Amino acid sequence: MDASAEVEMVAVPPGTVTLSDRRTQRSWAVELAPYRLAAFPVTQSQYARVTGRWPSTARGDRLPVEGVSWLDAIRFCDALSEREGLAPAYRLDAGGEGAEWDASADGYRLPTEAEWEHACRAGTTGPRYGPLDEIAWYRGNAQDHVHDVGGKRPNAWGLHDMLGNVWEWCWDLYDPDVYGAYRVLRGGGWSDEHWSCRASVRRRSHPTFRIDDVGLRVARSVLR
Repeated sequence: MDASAEVEMVAVPPGTVTLSDRRTQRSWAVELAPYRLAAFPVTQSQYARVTGRWPSTARGDRLPVEGVSWLDAIRFCDALSEREGLAPAYRLDAGGEGAEWDASADGYRLPTEAEWEHACRAGTTGPRYGPLDEIAWYRGNAQDHVHDVGGKRPNAWGLHDMLGNVWEWCWDLYDPDVYGAYRVLRGGGWSDEHWSCRASVRRRSHPTFRIDDVGLRVARSVLR
């Protein structure tokens, strides 16, 4: 584990994860190289230091930032990279609904959904990496509001709040043939029932969508 000026990152080992889609009944395996993932979702104080903005409905330095779109998340990653002297990973496209990813960049980026699920599971094979009340804020225990990051037990790799608290944007398109520009969300949120807080659950939304239970977590590639 290492700490940068802004974000505490965890080294995630390589591996293979099998993703599945309930609508199409399709499953596919993804082989992953090592990468790094933030130990916590991006907090409001981190987001404000980098962007000068407080978009969230609730206010608190250690609360996860929410009310951010996928495009906001992409811009945050690039701004954080520039702040730390790293090469930005993204360039927004002319249409304003997507971006190009420079895989050779050493800067911050969103995890792919395969990276997200692999990191969430942390070597486990069940729906969750521990008892839900011990690891996540969800409808059954959150008392209708978001909570400070790190308040629940992390998984075996030291990653907190992978389930519950806020949904997290991933890089991937959800199903471009059916949903166009919609991007993948993972993890479940504070207002969700227990069945949404599972490692395999996929949700989708438009890249401009903002709501009070959607945030982000940053990743970085390990370049050879």
